[in-house]
Amino acid sequence: MSLKMERVFAILILSCLYSFVLPDYQGDALFALKTSLNASPNLLRDWNQNQVNPCTWSNVNCDPNNNVISVTLSYMGFSGILSPKVGALKTLRILTLQGNGIIGQIPKEFGNLTSLANLNLENNKLSGVIPSSLGNLKKLQFLILSQNNLTGTIPESLSSLPGLISLQLDSNNLSGQIPEHLFQVPKYNFTGNHLNCDINFLHPCETDSDDSGASHKPNIGLIIGISGGVIVVLFIGGFLCFLRRSRRRGSKREVFVDVAGEVDRRIAFGQLKRFAWRELQLATDNFSEKNVLGQGGFGKVYKGVLSDSTKVAVKRLTDYESPGGDAAFQREVEMISVAVHRNLLRLIGFCTTPTERLLVYPYMQNLSVAYQLREIKPGEPVLDWPTRKRVALGTARGLEYLHEHCNPKIIHRDVKAANVLLDEDFEAVVGDFGLAKLVDVRKTNVTTQVRGTMGHIAPEYLSTGKSSERTDVFGYGIMLLELVTGQRAIDFSRLEEEDDVLLLDHVKKLEREKRLDAIVDRNLNDEYNIEEVEMMIQVALLCTQQSPEDRPAMSEVVRMLEGEGLAERWEEWQHVEVTRRQEYERLQRRFDWGEDSVYNQDAIELSGGR
Repeated sequence: MSLKMERVFAILILSCLYSFVLPDYQGDALFALKTSLNASPNLLRDWNQNQVNPCTWSNVNCDPNNNVISVTLSYMGFSGILSPKVGALKTLRILTLQGNGIIGQIPKEFGNLTSLANLNLENNKLSGVIPSSLGNLKKLQFLILSQNNLTGTIPESLSSLPGLISLQLDSNNLSGQIPEHLFQVPKYNFTGNHLNCDINFLHPCETDSDDSGASHKPNIGLIIGISGGVIVVLFIGGFLCFLRRSRRRGSKREVFVDVAGEVDRRIAFGQLKRFAWRELQLATDNFSEKNVLGQGGFGKVYKGVLSDSTKVAVKRLTDYESPGGDAAFQREVEMISVAVHRNLLRLIGFCTTPTERLLVYPYMQNLSVAYQLREIKPGEPVLDWPTRKRVALGTARGLEYLHEHCNPKIIHRDVKAANVLLDEDFEAVVGDFGLAKLVDVRKTNVTTQVRGTMGHIAPEYLSTGKSSERTDVFGYGIMLLELVTGQRAIDFSRLEEEDDVLLLDHVKKLEREKRLDAIVDRNLNDEYNIEEVEMMIQVALLCTQQSPEDRPAMSEVVRMLEGEGLAERWEEWQHVEVTRRQEYERLQRRFDWGEDSVYNQDAIELSGGR
């Protein structure tokens, strides 16, 4: 073999080795984490050491280039230690491991996670010191180490973190002096330690916290006593003067002072872009009606094209000054910026002015599932059955992430085909978090104003105003029926032929009569698998059971759609449903008295318990 051929051969071998070995470091690092955490066999089952690409693993999210950017492993019952190999994940932005029983120290190698914006290790059993290497994380915004057994002093290096928004070190065994610069972090908590945070009365141990519901504001009376009333008056006067000057300048350029300061600082904007009002005005042709993509409870969504030809969808909150309007903006920005998943709509940026609140999303080329089912124009292709199956699974995975891998968990509260968008590859993307609600993991439900769309709202939410993740499961079940039938959740045209205005009742009736062919969308032209249709209908009916306790969690829904555990669950449901229907028919017969019958009080009492 000639020298030239040997070189070519060597290059080919090295190239092959490079292509196989290089991508493995992410999977190796994550598998090492799984091993060190002592994960039980039932946890992280899909984290396979022989699978090169970890972007398909549960609780792991990646960017379009297959770089791992998020690992969320909260409240999963781990009892091991943290692997230092995690430090190899240079693209990781979010690492949350709170609520486990993790022991040992925080590896100093965590200081190599140079892209990290959110590190949450709260409520574990970690010991040792806080590594000074965390001061290398220049993009870090949230450092949550509360409720552990950490000792030693707070590293001075943390003072060099320029973008730190929240520093939570409470309920540890830390001691010594708190670095002065850390009191400038917008939100901090040093309580429950042995720290010298009370030697300077101008610095309380904790800033205001909406999470606890309690007020920890600085003692203004004490400050006045020390600093003098004149200083306070001068400060207030100067601040008001600054606000007046800022508002006068608002007519010439973008000013963001209209957003409440405390709220603004708590929002994790991360890599979000602040758009100028004029930029979005030009992009949407001055918010022309011809560019309206849809309209929701808080405003309209417009199609737009930025100056670099990027297509976007701009949500304009036209009623932000009304109750809930501005709160909706803050809620969406907070949640979408930290909820990162391939099946959730990604927020590109935002714009605020004294009179406007706008959110900017990627433009979904194929619009929504509702559009594809019921509003396509002549000549446009019908949403085929394989795509509908993929949409069902993708939506389930997105909701599973919101319910089980976000802390606090996120309840969407308006799951329907119109709020599931489709990207250029017809992959499902759950959108419209304007109605979502953050729920503390220690609570089972939340009481609030009922929001949603009739026909999709769970009965317990409609009657009591109490929502939980199981209300989303109900809406998801109705969306599955939309996918199968192509019909709306409520259709009054059915009154002409039957009494079942609700799609759910209509499908239940046809399922009992074993008329599955009459259920399926006629636009599919018999191009579907009847066994898969039956499976999807079964999952939908399990999700829409009357009692929220009987409905499966979204993680179970994902498994059933993947072919695991559906048969057993369906058999159990059928037994309960038959018993319930027999009782219902028995009571109906008791109510079916003639004209001369006496009022049957017993029947009324029996019906009350149904």
